[in-house]
Amino acid sequence: MAKTHVSARLGTFRRPPWRRLGFAALAVVLTASLAYGQRIWVGPGGGGGFGRLAPKWARPADFDGTFLYCRGYYESVRYEDGGMGWWTDYPGADNNFSVRLAELTRVHVKLDADRQPNFVVVSLSDPLLYRCPMLFMEDVGTAEFSAEERQNLRLFFLKGGFLWVDDFWGSEAWDYWQRQIAAVLPPGEYPIFDIPQTHPIMHALYDVQAIPQVPSINFWYRRGRRATSERGADSAQVHFRGIQDVHGRLMVVMSHNTDIADTWEREGENREYFDRFSPAGYAIGVNVVLYAMTH
Repeated sequence: MAKTHVSARLGTFRRPPWRRLGFAALAVVLTASLAYGQRIWVGPGGGGGFGRLAPKWARPADFDGTFLYCRGYYESVRYEDGGMGWWTDYPGADNNFSVRLAELTRVHVKLDADRQPNFVVVSLSDPLLYRCPMLFMEDVGTAEFSAEERQNLRLFFLKGGFLWVDDFWGSEAWDYWQRQIAAVLPPGEYPIFDIPQTHPIMHALYDVQAIPQVPSINFWYRRGRRATSERGADSAQVHFRGIQDVHGRLMVVMSHNTDIADTWEREGENREYFDRFSPAGYAIGVNVVLYAMTH
């Protein structure tokens, strides 16, 4: 897998001196870093950006040992309010997170011919899945995996792969996702657990004390920029859960009842939303990637 090459590139990574200055300092760094050549894309609500694009399917040439944002493609069999299946937050989150990861760390991010971040969509039945350094998926409470996809995902994890699922809300979506992942990693062998604040993933670079509840920017607007729980009482508590292998390495991370990826996709649309959510969202994202690449 490409993971071994990316991990080798992280061997010279040094933590910046502002690691413990808090999210306010990170917000200043994020704002100032726009001097770099890579573009932060603004979503449709901000008057620009990608709009809806067809999936940019992964090709063998995309994998050269640098970090490549791989988004998992799946078929949705049910609908969740505010969700769009595999396409949720695509491709703005993929682009913007890649830009910031390159700016905030020494991770070598894959760039395209225009010197912009490359990012790809990977079918769970595609053998290129095994070359992804890690996999991102959203709105997974609507997914249903085929027998082939379940087999490929299990092999991906056992070969050292890492999956982060985000932006799914409420008990119904959780129960549905839990059944899907249980068919890949049986809970009797690989139980789901709540990731404690003391876990290394919470301190890989930034000291994250808690996972915040982040609403989609559209929900936040509709609720007067105050409410954060998209399913009311049914999603009031944020869950940050994991599945680990027999050696204690996290294989799956699940951020439930929160939308971390919107802090990336929507960072350029509203300064209040950015200040409140994006620094913490990027800190969590960077921590997850650095953990995945070094374990």
